Amino acid sequence: YLLANKVERPSVCLQLLKRMLACPLCSDVEIMWPTFPDTCGRFGVTGYPTLKIFRNGEDSSSYDGPRSADGIVHFMKKQAGPNSVTLRREADLEAFVNHFDASVVGKRVLLFRPPRLSSKFEESVLRFTETITTHTLRRFIRDNIFGMCPHLTNENRDKLKGQDLLTAYYDLDYLQNPKGSNYWRNRVMKVGSQFASQGLSFAVANRRDFVDELEEEFGLGASDGGDLPFVTIRTRQGFKYTMREEFTRDGKSLERFLEDYFAGRLKRYIKSEPIPEKNKGPVKVVVAESFEEIVNDPEKDVLIEFYAPWCGHCKSLEPKYKELAEQLYSDPNIVIAKMDATANDVPQGFDVQGFPTIYFAQAGKKDQPKRYEGAHEVKDFIKYLKGEALHVPVVSGVREDL
Repeated sequence: YLLANKVERPSVCLQLLKRMLACPLCSDVEIMWPTFPDTCGRFGVTGYPTLKIFRNGEDSSSYDGPRSADGIVHFMKKQAGPNSVTLRREADLEAFVNHFDASVVGKRVLLFRPPRLSSKFEESVLRFTETITTHTLRRFIRDNIFGMCPHLTNENRDKLKGQDLLTAYYDLDYLQNPKGSNYWRNRVMKVGSQFASQGLSFAVANRRDFVDELEEEFGLGASDGGDLPFVTIRTRQGFKYTMREEFTRDGKSLERFLEDYFAGRLKRYIKSEPIPEKNKGPVKVVVAESFEEIVNDPEKDVLIEFYAPWCGHCKSLEPKYKELAEQLYSDPNIVIAKMDATANDVPQGFDVQGFPTIYFAQAGKKDQPKRYEGAHEVKDFIKYLKGEALHVPVVSGVREDL
C-alpha cells in the first residue's frame, strides 16, 4: 500500500489502510513514502494512494477493486482462491450459479445471471458461441457480465460508471424484499429496452448506499422522490441530468425523460455556488455557473486555481496567488481566478484529482487548457505567463517585454 505524505487528504489514504489491515487475507502491509522515488518508480507509482497486489514477494498487479472494507475483503478472497472450481454433480452446479453475482461455467461456456436479477426482458443464461480464446472469452464476459440493468453497488460502481449510465435509486433490498426490488427494476428495463441501441446503460441502486453522493453530486436529499425512484443520468464526460417528473408506475414519465435526453432537450444539472454579487478583488472568484463567462472568455488569458477549503497547500499558496493577481491587476487581458472544486462541478477538460490544481486557459484556445506544473512562487507564475499568454503581460502597471 503506497501512501503519499504530501497527499492533500491523508484521511482518505489512512481509511484505505485501515480497510486493508482489516482484511484477513492482507498481510505485511507496507507504507512507502514518496521520499523513496526509486521504489515508487520501480513499481510504476505516479499517484496516491496506489494499491498493489504482491504474490510471493513479487509485484503481481495493481489493485483495481472496490475501496470499501467489505469490497476489499471480497476482492482479496477471490484473488486468494482458485481461478476455477470443478463442478462434479448437478448439485454443485446449482450451488455455484445460485450466487449474488453472475457465474461463468465451461467447457461449453455459459454465463448464468444471478437468480435475484431474473427478468423476462433478458435471458437468464447466455451461451458463448465463438471460438474460445482469451480475448474472445474476456470480451464475452465483459459485454454480458452485468446484463441490461445491473444492481449498482459501492463494489461495482467504478466499473459501471465508465459509461453513459442511467440509474434509478429507491429502497432496493434483495435480501429482505427481492420482489419489491424488482418491481421498479422491471419498469426501468421495460422502458430501457426501447432505447437499448442508443448507447445508454441502465442500473438500479439502493438510495441509502448513495445518500452522500446524491446530495453532493445531484442536489438530491434522502427524502426526494418519497417511495418512488428518482432517476439520474451521468455521462462518461461527466455531464449530469436528473428526472424532475415523478416516476409513474406505467413508465411513461421515464420514457418522456429519455426522449428529451436523446433529443438534447434536457438542461444539465450543474453543482454551483451562487455567483458572487461583488467580484472586484484581484483574484476573481469563479463558480460553476460563471465558469463559461470568466474562464472561457475568448479574449482573456486566464490562470485558474482549483482549491479545497481544507487544503493546507492551498492556504499556503493563497498569499502568493493574491500577490500575483495584484501585480497583474492593471492588465485588462489577464485574469487570475480561483474556484472551490469541492462546492462546484469542474468542467470537462480540467482534470482535478488533488489540490491545488492550476490550469491556464489561453485566449483563443479555450478548448486546450494547460495544466500548470511549475513552482508556486510569484516570479515563476509571471515567467510562465510571459511564455504562454497570448497578450504581453502588464506587471505592476508596467508592460514587460517577452
